[in-house]
Parts: sequence; structure tokens; C-alpha cells
Amino acid sequence: MLPFKTLFSAIFLAVGGFLFGYDSGIITSTISLPTFQEYFTNPSDTVTGGIVSAFQGGAILGTIVNMVWADWLGRKRTILTGSVISCLGCALQAGSVNMAMLIIGRFIAGMAVGMLTATIPMYAAELSEPKWRATLSGLLQWMLSWGFLVAQWLGYGCSFSSSEFAWRFPLAFQNIPGLILIAGIWFLDESPRWLMEKDRHDEAKVVLTRLRGNSSPDLIELEFREIRDVIEADRAAGNTSWKTIVTKPSWRRRLILGCGVQAFGPLSGINVINYYGPRIYQILGIDNNQTSLMIIGISGALSIVYCTICLYLVDKVGRVKPLIVSAAFLGASLLVNAVQAQYMNPNNPHQLRSMVAMNFVFSLFYTPLGIISWVYPAEIFPVEVRALGNALTTFTNWTVNLIFAQFTPGALSSVGFKYFYLFFALNLIAMLCYYFFYPETKGRTLEQIDELFGDQLVPHALEDPEGAQAAMEKEAQDIVTYDADSLFVKCERIFMLAGEYAPSRDPVPSVWLDAVEKVGLLGWLQRVKDILRTTAPDLLAAIDNYMPHVYKIIADAQITNSGPVILLQAENEYSMFEG
Repeated sequence: MLPFKTLFSAIFLAVGGFLFGYDSGIITSTISLPTFQEYFTNPSDTVTGGIVSAFQGGAILGTIVNMVWADWLGRKRTILTGSVISCLGCALQAGSVNMAMLIIGRFIAGMAVGMLTATIPMYAAELSEPKWRATLSGLLQWMLSWGFLVAQWLGYGCSFSSSEFAWRFPLAFQNIPGLILIAGIWFLDESPRWLMEKDRHDEAKVVLTRLRGNSSPDLIELEFREIRDVIEADRAAGNTSWKTIVTKPSWRRRLILGCGVQAFGPLSGINVINYYGPRIYQILGIDNNQTSLMIIGISGALSIVYCTICLYLVDKVGRVKPLIVSAAFLGASLLVNAVQAQYMNPNNPHQLRSMVAMNFVFSLFYTPLGIISWVYPAEIFPVEVRALGNALTTFTNWTVNLIFAQFTPGALSSVGFKYFYLFFALNLIAMLCYYFFYPETKGRTLEQIDELFGDQLVPHALEDPEGAQAAMEKEAQDIVTYDADSLFVKCERIFMLAGEYAPSRDPVPSVWLDAVEKVGLLGWLQRVKDILRTTAPDLLAAIDNYMPHVYKIIADAQITNSGPVILLQAENEYSMFEG
């Protein structure tokens, strides 16, 4: 069962997603309101693009700031800082007396959301167990949908007002999620992985114990050691500088994949539809602004249902398959609308309804991409560069957002629905990239994901936490037996001891944690801190030839397969003997 502390932390953090979704939704209705248009003397397409894209520009700056702050201040204080900045930006927007003040407020609020969206999915992933990670990290998108829904219906309700209240109150409402984050962040724990990266091991163990609830102390200890060992191994390998994320091939691959999935979100066309929905419906012949806002509000309500179902499935189905299906149907729905618009009969109400329906189909199949585009980058980077990696991938998202936010008004005025052919092609490219290049991360700890990219620096403690716990609780003697010279697995002699016998090497549960503490998990030591204990070539050659056969025989009995064996150590004391 998911521990309450972990669930509460993830839900609370997702309030940052509500803030992002609310802003995306409220600007859609705000820029289309007659009272707004009148107050700012009917801004041109260029100015309208500037109002929308100022937010994206600020978000880009926020992700750049986050590259330093998330590792320097920690996850909690970065979110607190972003929330304070958000309130400042929202207050400026609500009190705007001219266009410059509005755009500056949008820019500042965007900076805050850039910081939050770069930090929150990573923070949630670092708090979560593998089987819940996508669900909890994906809550950002779920709350984003709630924010968009509230914004649409609040904007729709306020659109009936003929005063400035129609747009000032919805803009002021943005302060509420920021204030909630400021008030509640103090009740959250700092990321245990960040604490350990800062060598605050005792605090990290306390936090990890709280987050794991009623989990076995042995499992918590093993997870703690695995996190610690990965961090220490990366340091020993010199993987601590920022340039390593580009110069190290496996890390560079992670960066490209993370930036790719984040870029494919806005490249799908979602923000064109979200930001300029009323303009799109006007092209379709729906001239009543309130009708357009109502259609968008209904779509937003359905998005909550889609997100809830997808959150339930994403940790069961995985990441890559939903991405492929999502891209295929997103492209198809946009292609249908582009073709229909090109040959549209304005007097055919059935065709109009069909095109509106395609936007609902688009919303449905954007949901997996919307969730996974935040989850995937948050889980693929090692802890040393996780903040930097997430900031760079989120930077990519906001940069692409900025480009389309600025140029879409002019594009819609110039080419109308033919603009959607571009997004059809981009979704097709995304589908092919997901299929050929993206590895599945479902069910792995953040440390185990290293193995997908060829970076397994230490043996993995836990492939299956529940299976491992069951294995550690049962007696080993019915499967593993031993005598003074040999170890037996299922009655088969598989390992000869090195001419000595000591209680510390007895393969029984009572000494497992002691063995783990001394020599690590699921492996054998030929080196100690990268120094060979002996360089005798005949011994090393024999070990290199022998151990693969041992691992092959014992594979089914290892703890990764719910067996009892967690440690094999090959003696390397050849140089201590003569004759």
C-alpha cells in the first residue's frame, strides 16, 4: 500500500501543476474577452502573441535559474522561492494598468512556473517507490488539467461581466495555488537523494524511513545503501561536473531523450489549441465567444477523467507504448481536421460538429504524452545531474512553447487549419522516435535505470522490493546449503571456497546485512577502490573464466528473481601464499 506521507507529498507538490494549468487556461479566455480587448485597445496579433509568449520566456529563465538553485538550495526551498515569485507576477497581472505591466507580470509568473515544472516531477520521483513513481510524478499533469478546467469555467462565468472584473479577477485568482505552496511546503521532507548527495546521510535515512511507511527495515536499509553506493561510485568515476552530461555518451543520450519527449509535448500542437482555442473556433464559424469557452470548458472537464484513468495505467502499462499510441492518434486527429477544413462547406453543420469532435479526440490522446513527458525526464538522470538534466529538458519544453506562442496568431490568420499539417508531421516523427529510441523504465528504481543506459556502477539491491522482502524473511537452508568447502544451490555444487572457512562467510540470513555492509550486493570483488588485490595473471584469468559460469547457474536463485542468494564473493588472496 502507498504510504500516506509519500502520497500527501506528491499531491501537495502537484499544486504547482494546477498553477501551470490555470495560467494556460485563463489566458485563453482573457485575451478573447471584449472587456480586455477594449481596455488594451484591441491588441494586434503580434502583441497578443507577446502576451502569451512572455510567460514562456519567463519560464525559460526559470529553468536556467533552476539548474543552479535546485542543487544549491534543495528541492523544498527551490519550490518555496518559485511560489513567492509566482505571487508577485500574478499580482502585477491582476493590477495591470498598461500592456507593459501585464507582459512583465506574465514574464515573472512564467519564471516561477519554469522553476516549479523543472523541480516538482524530479522531487516527486525522488520520493517515490518504483511501482508508484510514474503515478506520483504524473500527478503534475493531473493537477494541470484541474487548473485548466477551473480557469476555463471561471473565465466563462466572468465573461458575462461587462466590467474589468471579467479579466482582473481571474488573473488575481492565480495567487491562490502559490499561497498554498508557500504555506504547506514546510510540512514536506527534503528529497532523501538530495540529502545523501550532500552527505547528510543520517537525515536521509530518517526521511526515507518516513516515506516508506511500514516497509521492512531491511528493505529500507538496502535502498539507502543502493542510493549511497551509486552516488559514491559516480564520484569515484569523476562524474560530478556539469560538462559530463554532454561529454559522457550515456548521459548525453539521456539528455537527448529527455529533451525529445519534452519537446514533443508542445510540438504535438496542444498549446496552440489551448492558448488559441477561441480563435480556432472562430475560424470554424463559431463567432460567439461564450460558446467557444463553454466547448473548451467541457473538454477540460473530460481531461480530468482521461488523466485519472491514465495515472492508474501508466505504472502498469509502462511509458513507451502509451507514447507511441498517443502520437499516432494525435497526428491522425489533426490530419482529419486539416483535410476537412481545406474542403470545408460552411453550411454543413455535421462537418462542423465532426471537427469539434476531433478536438475532443485530440485531448483524449494527448493525456498519456502530457503525463509521461514530465515523468520520463524526471526518472532517467542520475542524482548528480538530475536537477541539471530536468532543467535542460524543461528548458526545451518552454523554448518550443515560446516559439509557437509567438507565431501561432499570425499563422492562424494566414493559413488557418493548414497550419495543422505541420503538427501531423511532427507527431509522426515523434511516434517513430518513441518506437526506435526510447527504452522502457517501468518498475525500476532510479538507480536501476542506470543499467538501461550502460551505467550500472554498483550491483542492484532491489529489482522487486516485495519479492526481495519475501526472500529475506524465509529460511535459506531449504534452497542453499553449504559445508566447509562448498556452497550448494538446489543440491548443485556451484562454488568452492578459497581454502578457508570463517563464520562471517556463512551464507545464512543472519549475516546478509553484515556482508552487504562490507562488500556490496549481488556481486564479487576483484577490486577494492579500483585497485586489484592481486595481479597474478593466472588467478585473474581463472576468475574471469569461472565467474560467468557461476552466475549462469545461480541466476534463478538470486534475490533479483526472488531467490535467497544476495552475495557471491570470489576470494582474491593468491599473492598471500607461496609455493
